[in-house]
Amino acid sequence: MTTRHGGSRYRTRKTFRKNCKEHGKISITRYFQKLENGEHVLLKVEPAVQKGMYHARFHGYPGVVVGKRGRCYLVMINDQGKKKELIVHPIHLKKQDNPKQVAVIKK
Repeated sequence: MTTRHGGSRYRTRKTFRKNCKEHGKISITRYFQKLENGEHVLLKVEPAVQKGMYHARFHGYPGVVVGKRGRCYLVMINDQGKKKELIVHPIHLKKQDNPKQVAVIKK
């Protein structure tokens, strides 16, 4: 019998990569950003912080903040017609200026 390979970050080398201009220290303003219920966000991972990270299949999905759990936020996403709630740290969330313009940033 073979052993199971991988974990939650299996095959994410290119998906969670930063641009060369984004390398360095993490953004403190994004780490401590405050979000309101009903605010539209985009799931964009910060690879330097593993706390509160979602599964790689949801990278680039748009969502709506529906609540808070400790330091993290409850984000409702639509996954192929199914509503799902994710618990995500605010550093992995990017505010959407225009929620009608859905910008999916999958690589």
